[in-house]
Amino acid sequence: MSRMALSERVESYARLGLGILILLGVAFLSAITAIRLSIQGREVEVPRVVGLKAGDAQTLLESRRLGMKIADRVYSDLPLDFVVRQSPPTGTRVKVRQRAHVVLSLGPQKVSVPALVGQSARAARIELLRAGLQVGEITSLYIADHEPDEVVQQDPPPQSANSGSPRVNLLVSQEERPTEYVMPDFSGQMLAEAQRHISAAGLHLTKISFAPMPTLAKGTVSAQLPLRGARIVAGTNIELQVAE
Repeated sequence: MSRMALSERVESYARLGLGILILLGVAFLSAITAIRLSIQGREVEVPRVVGLKAGDAQTLLESRRLGMKIADRVYSDLPLDFVVRQSPPTGTRVKVRQRAHVVLSLGPQKVSVPALVGQSARAARIELLRAGLQVGEITSLYIADHEPDEVVQQDPPPQSANSGSPRVNLLVSQEERPTEYVMPDFSGQMLAEAQRHISAAGLHLTKISFAPMPTLAKGTVSAQLPLRGARIVAGTNIELQVAE
C-alpha cells in the first residue's frame, strides 16, 4: 500500500471518528434537555383563586393538575363560599398533585358575640351554638376567686360584630392549683434507691436510659429530667440516665 493511500485511509478513519463523537454529543445534549423538560413538566404555576367561588377555584386548580383543601372559613365582605386567602400564593411553582390551601368566606358577619364571662364552659358552648358561632381555643388556668370551669375571659369581647372568625376563644378557670414540690436530686444514688424515693413521692418513673460512665459505679444515676430544683407536682413523669 502506498504512503498516499495509507494517509487517505487514516484521514477517512479520523473523519468517521469525529462524526461519531459529534453524534454522541448531540445525543447527550438531547438527553439532558429531555430530562430538564421532564423535571419542569412536573411543576406548575399556582393560579390566582382568591375572589373565585369554591367550585370555580377547584376547577381552575384541577386544570393545572393541582388539588384544593379548605383550611378554614372566616367572615368577610366576599359572598358565601368565595375564596378569601390561598396558600401557596399566586405564581408559586409547585409539583403537580400538590394541594392549595384556601380559606373560604362565610359572608358578612350577621351575629354579635354573646357575653360569656361568668358562665360555665358548658353553658358558654351552648350559647355560642345558639348564636351560630363556634368554640375556639379553650385555655384552662388556675385563677383565685373563680369557680372551677368558669369562663373568666373571652376573645372577641361581647357584642363584637367584626371579629372575622366564627370562633370565640375562652379562658376558663381550672380546679385548685395542685400542690407543688421541688424536684429532688437523684444523681449519685443507686437506681433501686432512686426508684423507691420516686414511688414514695407519688411521681412516675417513665424512662430509664443507660450510658457508659467510667467514673461511676454500674447502676448509679448520672442524670435526670426534670432537673434538680424544678417545680413539679404529684404524678410528674421522671426520666433517669443510669451508668452501665
